[in-house]
Amino acid sequence: MLRRIMKQIRPFLLLVSLLLAARCMAADRPNVIYILSDDVGYGDIGCYGANQVKTPNLDRLAREGLRFTDAHATASVCTPTRFAFMTGRYAWRQPGTGIAAGNATLLIPVGTPTVASVLKAAGYRTGIVGKWHLGLGETPPDFNREIKPGPNELGFDYSFIIPATGDRTPCVFVEDRFVVGLDPKDPIAVSYGQRIGSDPTGVERPDLLKIKAGPGHGQAIINGISRIGYMTGGQKARWVDEDIADTLTKKAVAFIERQKAGQPFFLYLAPHDIHEPMVPHPRFRGTSGCGWRGDVIHQLDWSVGEVLAALDRLGLAQDTLVIFTSDNGGAIKNTYDDGTNDLHAKQPPNGVLRGFKGALYEGGNRVPFLARWPGRIPAGGESAALMAHLDTLPMLAALAGQKIPAGGSPDGVNVLAALLGEKGAKGRETLVLQNNHQAPLALRVGTWKLIQRPNGSSELYDLASDLKEEHDLAARETERVKTMTAQLAAERAKSGG
Repeated sequence: MLRRIMKQIRPFLLLVSLLLAARCMAADRPNVIYILSDDVGYGDIGCYGANQVKTPNLDRLAREGLRFTDAHATASVCTPTRFAFMTGRYAWRQPGTGIAAGNATLLIPVGTPTVASVLKAAGYRTGIVGKWHLGLGETPPDFNREIKPGPNELGFDYSFIIPATGDRTPCVFVEDRFVVGLDPKDPIAVSYGQRIGSDPTGVERPDLLKIKAGPGHGQAIINGISRIGYMTGGQKARWVDEDIADTLTKKAVAFIERQKAGQPFFLYLAPHDIHEPMVPHPRFRGTSGCGWRGDVIHQLDWSVGEVLAALDRLGLAQDTLVIFTSDNGGAIKNTYDDGTNDLHAKQPPNGVLRGFKGALYEGGNRVPFLARWPGRIPAGGESAALMAHLDTLPMLAALAGQKIPAGGSPDGVNVLAALLGEKGAKGRETLVLQNNHQAPLALRVGTWKLIQRPNGSSELYDLASDLKEEHDLAARETERVKTMTAQLAAERAKSGG
């Protein structure tokens, strides 16, 4: 009798064991959503001290996860930061990785191990939605044809991208190698040198603009906003700035909804917000009291909230690691004038930190970094571990149990223990920082920071007692300056730089 019962229930027991095994695998290898926002400063979020704008969804991540206080973009501008994040390699090691034009060629050689390719090899379904800004194609891309190589050749199964930035042409979305909504009878042409077409520019016709712009952003007019670079054609494919956040958010949620049970996924979500031109959807305008800059912070927080809501609705929150950070420090920009510029500074971008986007001071590269994984990362905690975006590849590879191919992530450090909030985890020991150039650079060793000046001299700060970088100790700590200068030179020599 017992044997007969066991025979009957054996298929059920097998099914239960398989489900439990799948659940254990999901618990050990979570889904990963990495949200890399644009130009959000260390002080722009409520949980980091912002007292003007409201960020309830980001604050929820901090409340339900871990808030890092010494996390850094390896560069204080976008392209080199994104290069380092993707490859685990300092961008200053590779010439030509400064802020990329909208028609730049692909900056990461095909075959380079990336966050996406390593996780894909581990069985993850991979996708990118949002800002790319790492170039496309082997030659300047023809946006009227299949565009490759690009994200899909670097490990992403799905891509829906802004080729460069919101203030650069072409102002179109590219989905899996093709411009979205392009009419073949209205081909796109892009130029960053010689003027093309007969359309007026922003400098020539300021009366056609919905927001004013200076000469640096005074070329092609798209959606009433003048840009960097010239563009003709593609009228039906051009984005509407006010709708970019909605479009990217919907695409991100749709990617999550398409995933198959039992297969983990990796989503790299790169919002345009809060990069210029800051043009919030009308439903967010006036909500912050800090002008359109504060309003797009609210818009960004809404986007994050939609992603979290999707995870809750689909029952995926427990099995998903969500990371939020920014590609560099914040800034009060005056490139565009939306009519509310006098209100932007009511929300100080970087709190007490010195400097802004583009600087080697902490305001240029110390960024918010939040991590939530219910049940695995302690809720409501804070970590002072030193970490950087270029640590993402080795960290997530370790999480997925995947070996990095030879030569991959030469500068990344596996800081998984710190990410998980393990007791005593300290993160990395040293870190090299850049602005938009290969030199000068800055070096962190513990709490000490050496900044090279363009003239060859140096500044030295002890961030443990001087987070504002007000007291230059270089003249007093001459031996430390000498030692750290030699360390930085040795680090540069590894790449022949």
